[in-house]
Amino acid sequence: MIQSGSLLLAALAAAWLFTGLIRRYALRSNMIDVPNQRSSHTLPTPRGGGMAIVVVFLVSLGALFALDVLTPKQSWALFGAGAWVAVVGFLDDHRHIPAGWRLLAHFIGAGWGLYWLGGFPPLPLFGQLVALGWIGHVFGLFYLVWLLNLYNFMDGIDGIAGIEAITVCLGGVLLFLLSGNQSVWLEPALLAAAAAGFLLWNFPPAKIFMGDAGSGFLGIVLGLISLQAAWLNPNLFWSWLCLLGVFIVDATLTLLQRFRRGEKLHEAHRSHAYQFAARRFGSHRPVTLFVGAVNLFWLLPLAISIGLGMLNGILGVALAYLPLLLTALKFNAGGTEERG
Repeated sequence: MIQSGSLLLAALAAAWLFTGLIRRYALRSNMIDVPNQRSSHTLPTPRGGGMAIVVVFLVSLGALFALDVLTPKQSWALFGAGAWVAVVGFLDDHRHIPAGWRLLAHFIGAGWGLYWLGGFPPLPLFGQLVALGWIGHVFGLFYLVWLLNLYNFMDGIDGIAGIEAITVCLGGVLLFLLSGNQSVWLEPALLAAAAAGFLLWNFPPAKIFMGDAGSGFLGIVLGLISLQAAWLNPNLFWSWLCLLGVFIVDATLTLLQRFRRGEKLHEAHRSHAYQFAARRFGSHRPVTLFVGAVNLFWLLPLAISIGLGMLNGILGVALAYLPLLLTALKFNAGGTEERG
């Protein structure tokens, strides 16, 4: 336990230090996000700080493998997919990559991770454990690509992506411990520690933004950890869907609303519910803190109930998502700014 604690503190400190160094580099290199009509911030701010999370977590995978927390295949899944997505995001942060090529790269990364994890796990459906075969593998690809992209979409106000990563990962730690997987908890704990080191710079008002490299990396790694969890305990897939509910509901509803209006889905916008909420309250901080509170005090108890078999997975996810959906509708997710 002392060894694990030291590793977590080292990850947090390294991410904090590396984020500061990236900020200095971004300022010198003019790697700055300048506010425009589609921005949720008002001051020019350096970007790319999420690379600190990427580097610290990827380096930590070596320690997790040495401690027998991860198998070689799990390590290859996380390292290969995570590094690939981060590199694509880094290049997109520096020079724009067309949306089609970026999406193809995302599917390649998702396919790599899914292959090394052994495909999509069987799921408990209607009281039976069902292996979905090739349909499950196709679903798994789209699931990972959607998580990767929705995390990028939801990284639009100060601190929200970091708070989401930390609270979801802390929920994952509890799920692993309570379901009897006594060593795997260190994996999401390390990701939370790396995200916390970055958040010290990104908490409102942010001194640096995450960038596509960090947000895409967090999305695909959280997706892969959720599939890894489901291979250990099938109920945990529904638990992780619960934990990720705030981002899934807001991003999905916003996408569907914009698709209905015929808008180009890859274009920048600020029509997510959390962005409308931030403008309504005149600050990013209350919205970011609210997301953390919802994750810890609403979604986590339901996720634990599902993981322990006390609540049906599909029913539990529906129960978790209903108030999130109503809240997103209240804040006009996917609507036009005239209505917001």
